[in-house]
Amino acid sequence: MYGDAETIRKILTERGDTWAIVGLSSNRHRPAHGIAHLLQRHGKRIVPVHPKAETVHGEKGYASLADIPFEVDVVDVFVNSHLAGPIADEAVAIGAKAVWFQLDVIDEAAYERTRAAGLDMVMDRCPALEIPRLG
Repeated sequence: MYGDAETIRKILTERGDTWAIVGLSSNRHRPAHGIAHLLQRHGKRIVPVHPKAETVHGEKGYASLADIPFEVDVVDVFVNSHLAGPIADEAVAIGAKAVWFQLDVIDEAAYERTRAAGLDMVMDRCPALEIPRLG
C-alpha cells in the first residue's frame, strides 16, 4: 500500500487546489482526460503538462513542470512507471506539496525520495476512486 487513508485525505482536502496533471492531453480517450475533468468538478484547478502543451478543459497547458509560472500544490502523474521517478524529482524541485502516481504507476525509489523530501505521496491510486470515500 503506497498511501494510507490519512495521506490520501490530506492530499485531496488540505494540500491545495492547483493540480498539475502530467500526461494530460486533448485525447479524450486517455484516463487523464476524464480524471482532470473530475478534479475540476471537485473544485481543483488543473494544469495540463504534456510535451504538446495543449489547452485542455479550458486550462493552458505547459510542456514541463518547470514551465509553469505559478505555484503547484499537487503533481498528478499519468505516465509509465519508468518515466515517473524524474517527474517526482521535478515536483520536489518546483516546491509542490504532494505527488500522486496514478493506478499502475509505481516507482518505490521515487516514493522514498519524495517522502524523504517532505512531500506527501500516494502511488498506484486514482482520485476518482478515492474522492467518493471521503464522504
